[in-house]
Amino acid sequence: KALYRCCSLFSGLLTRLQTSAPTVRTLSTSNSHSQSIPSSLWKLGRLNHVAIAVPDLEKAQALYKDVLGARVSEAVALPEHGVYTVFVELGNTKLELLHPLGEKSPIASFLQKNKTGGMHHICLEVDDIKAAVTELKEKKIRILSEEPKIGAHGKPVIFLHPKDCHGVLVELEQA
Repeated sequence: KALYRCCSLFSGLLTRLQTSAPTVRTLSTSNSHSQSIPSSLWKLGRLNHVAIAVPDLEKAQALYKDVLGARVSEAVALPEHGVYTVFVELGNTKLELLHPLGEKSPIASFLQKNKTGGMHHICLEVDDIKAAVTELKEKKIRILSEEPKIGAHGKPVIFLHPKDCHGVLVELEQA
């Protein structure tokens, strides 16, 4: 049910983030055909991961590793983001288990409202994060930080305000 909701939200989000490309008609001696012209300087890529906030990191690791049989990483502390992260490999994407690190962790406040945990954000790859930030700001999509920060994969990331993305916190990561 949660995965269905995530996919449904993801579909609506993609519609909001992508702009419609103008169509140009080209005449030739045979049939006419349409050709799309990209309207952005950046391109949205694949779903990198779905992040889940968990109140008990060890229990969550055990569920995915011992019960479901997935490959699960060790916990990594990311003090600059206020989280511990664990990645669960799923073949076509990953789950990122998030647990609070420190009292000012955004995950701690999330877990205060959602005691049993839950989906925190989705992460989408982009081919040019700086161009994406510039264009999204022009389209009145709020960015939650002034500049990209280095994320759990060692690449620049930014977060988009959930109120501008159909209630979903979206992380964009440089591919």
